[in-house]
Amino acid sequence: MSENVEKSRNSPDFQNAEPPVRVFILIPCAGQGARAGLPEVRGVAGLPKQYQPIAGTPMIIHTVEAFRALGSALAGLWLVISPEDSDFEDVFPGFNAEGEHLLRVGGATRSATVQNGLHALLNTPGAARASDWVLVHDAARCLIIPEQIEALIAACRDDTVGGLLAQPLADTLKSEHRDENGSRVGATLDRAGKWLAQTPQMFRIGALLQALEQAAQSGLVVTDESSAMEALGLSPKLVRGSAQNFKITYPEDFALAEAILLSRQG
Repeated sequence: MSENVEKSRNSPDFQNAEPPVRVFILIPCAGQGARAGLPEVRGVAGLPKQYQPIAGTPMIIHTVEAFRALGSALAGLWLVISPEDSDFEDVFPGFNAEGEHLLRVGGATRSATVQNGLHALLNTPGAARASDWVLVHDAARCLIIPEQIEALIAACRDDTVGGLLAQPLADTLKSEHRDENGSRVGATLDRAGKWLAQTPQMFRIGALLQALEQAAQSGLVVTDESSAMEALGLSPKLVRGSAQNFKITYPEDFALAEAILLSRQG
């Protein structure tokens, strides 16, 4: 080793240098998907939505494969399930590749599940630091593709806040009022500048955990990570996604997702 290299290694700047920031994936997978309402002829009776087969493969496997395709660009993939989950190992026996971790710390809400997962990320020796990035992704968005994930990372890696995939609203937007006959149009709203939030959503682990905990303490209901960050007065970056990156929620969504997956395979 040369004298100059030895001096540089012993310099305060070298010794105090921060290790490179890494990108982790966290997939909350502890829900039951009550709104999916799958009849037995369409799904497997008793299985949560995220484990139902689409195009012959369980939904969660489609989701994870999109992140696996990024390989070494990701520091690790952490999947959070319910402590009572007795289906996962049968549905996904191949989940335990290098860098993949299963956490049985799912909470009563999505937000609680993400919080528990972030705590595990930070408290596992040798895992993540508060300054690292985490991409939180819905297990039920199984149509995400690697190119969209890469686009989000590229757009947010140097951002001070982080951001999310989203889609500009294309349809006419109505507000609702209800009477004795059901739902009626309350008003037509201006759709200009309105976006549909998707996932992944990318934020620094420490900042996101602080935002979620603060929201919980104040009683604020947050339905995604961005809304928790917004409650801190921050403005996450909008990164254009795809209409195909929809969240499978209702029974008819399964048929559409299957058609898309089969067209990709073909």
